[in-house]
Amino acid sequence: MNPNVKSELIPSGKLRVGVNLGNFLLVNRKPDGALHGVVPDLAQELARRLGGVPVEHVTSPGAGQVADGAKAGAWDIAFIGAEPARAAEIAFTNAYLEIPATYLVPAGSAITALAEVDRPGVRIATAARSAYDLYLSRSLKHAQLVRAEGIPASYDLFVNEKLDALSGLLPRLTADVTRLPGARILEGKFTAVQQAIGTPKARTAAAAYLVEFVADIKRSGLVAQLIEKHGAKGTNVAA
Repeated sequence: MNPNVKSELIPSGKLRVGVNLGNFLLVNRKPDGALHGVVPDLAQELARRLGGVPVEHVTSPGAGQVADGAKAGAWDIAFIGAEPARAAEIAFTNAYLEIPATYLVPAGSAITALAEVDRPGVRIATAARSAYDLYLSRSLKHAQLVRAEGIPASYDLFVNEKLDALSGLLPRLTADVTRLPGARILEGKFTAVQQAIGTPKARTAAAAYLVEFVADIKRSGLVAQLIEKHGAKGTNVAA
């Protein structure tokens, strides 16, 4: 191991891990307050390889707040969607896991396909600064994004404001559609959120080590095992 890796990954003697609590597919909180899921297990595996150092979870309600922590020095690594808008402050690995994102439309909607969403007058509810919000922000030409803080709030906004579509991760929309009689999930995906590990941009030795770590946990089958263990349905090991 490059001697600079530990000094960059665990400068305080513990591994501070930025965690997005809004990503319920990969992390959840137990009644006793402990975190469990794919992300906490991967953080523990990394800590083990660094010599069994303790892990401190630095939690945030959404991905945007996690990303903010890079500049503030709040964490040493973070499990977060790799997006160009975040790359100025964060050095990302390749994705270890991906989650498809699509739209839900209400009962009676004339929209039947993904290509019909980006039209003038169409209003789309989205979770502010989520990876799919960032993607849509740079991709949509005509439709209007209407933002809420967090995934549950974006659903409430969609329902209460009678918006034309709700953008979201497919596994979450699969649950949401059961709450809305007549609502439909559009077939296909407009993107797949690339879940990666990031470290502050200046930590070049740490970034290089994390790239190899992600390659190994995919190659060894660990990511696939954790997806199965935690029932993270709708996610896939990234290519």
